Amino acid sequence: MNSADDYLLLQRPSSLRDAYRDGLLNDTLPFWLKHALDHDYGGYTMSLARDGSLVDSDKGVWQQGRFAWLLGKLYNTVEPKSEWLAAAELGIRFIQERCIDPIDGRMWFHVTQAGQPIRKRRYAFSESFAAIAMAQYARATDSQPHARLAERLAEQFIQHNLNPPPELAKFEDIRPMQSIGFPMITIVTAQELREAISWEAADQWIDFAIEKIEREFVKDDLEVVMESVGPAGEIIDHFDGRTLNPGHAIEGAWFIMLEGKLRNDQRLIQLGLKMVRWMWKRGWDTELGGMLYFTDLGGGQVQEYWHDMKFWWPHNETIIASLLAYLLTGDAQFAAMHQQVHDWSYRHFADAEHGEWFGYLRRDGSLSSSLKGNLWKGPFHFPRMQLVCWKLLDEHLDL
Repeated sequence: MNSADDYLLLQRPSSLRDAYRDGLLNDTLPFWLKHALDHDYGGYTMSLARDGSLVDSDKGVWQQGRFAWLLGKLYNTVEPKSEWLAAAELGIRFIQERCIDPIDGRMWFHVTQAGQPIRKRRYAFSESFAAIAMAQYARATDSQPHARLAERLAEQFIQHNLNPPPELAKFEDIRPMQSIGFPMITIVTAQELREAISWEAADQWIDFAIEKIEREFVKDDLEVVMESVGPAGEIIDHFDGRTLNPGHAIEGAWFIMLEGKLRNDQRLIQLGLKMVRWMWKRGWDTELGGMLYFTDLGGGQVQEYWHDMKFWWPHNETIIASLLAYLLTGDAQFAAMHQQVHDWSYRHFADAEHGEWFGYLRRDGSLSSSLKGNLWKGPFHFPRMQLVCWKLLDEHLDL
């Protein structure tokens, strides 16, 4: 580990801020604007090779909402560039015209390039990402219809998860289980709608989701944040119940810390901080560096064969969480954490030749796939990390 004198965060925070800002504006965003915009059919094609060439023309609906959100967010919070708004409109129109099932109002997960439906998932995360996109677009264009659509989609996401149709259940009701994904995405979706369109229900749902995470997923006696638990938060002693996703829990932690920061609520900040500390210990690969994808509650075997791979997004979320934790506390342990994950990530994921990041590495950091995008990876976790870290450091430097 470096000495404290070597931490860029401590010694030259302006240089770190510039790296995140310039990386976003001069590398990550230009890559996607150049290669992903589909002017023929609308929306974005995300399944891209290392150099940005198209590998598959199908479209993931998650990524339509996520990129439209990013573009709207940049337009609203960085600079009102017409290029960004026009690119956002490609996704907004495609979502409205091609990604919503006219029969039940739910959204597809996977469509063809022209928008013909291929698959709808049992869960409703497409709705959450479309909601934040619509909210930012509503703010950018002062469009009340898009604001109301954002609210409807957010409510649809929440209600679908609270009362899932029984015919869509993944499992029989012998061993019911719930995931942390729903409450944590509820937090960030509501935060975005509150910021963009002043959604009146935002605080109610944020409070609900944080309380649920703390009551049912955060286990003080074990110093762990569970990925999946039973209906009342009970630990399920089987493969699925014992499997932890440290990066996912750390992502939820920074949502909670950010809410604590906004409210000046030390209890929420402390909740998020302990989640980060615990899950760093559970996820950081002390032998080879980087964040493991899955680990086991008891330190035993994990069923999923990709458990020890290094995916891009847990590293993005850990970079944000460790930075925010340090800025909230001034505790050098979080500066050290940030330096470790930042350095490892930029050394292994970054593509110096073609820009952007690779998504999938083996445990030792060697490249597993050179894809830059697919149905799951697109311009979201990485550029969001760059934007959030840039703005956090801007605020820190202005103090």
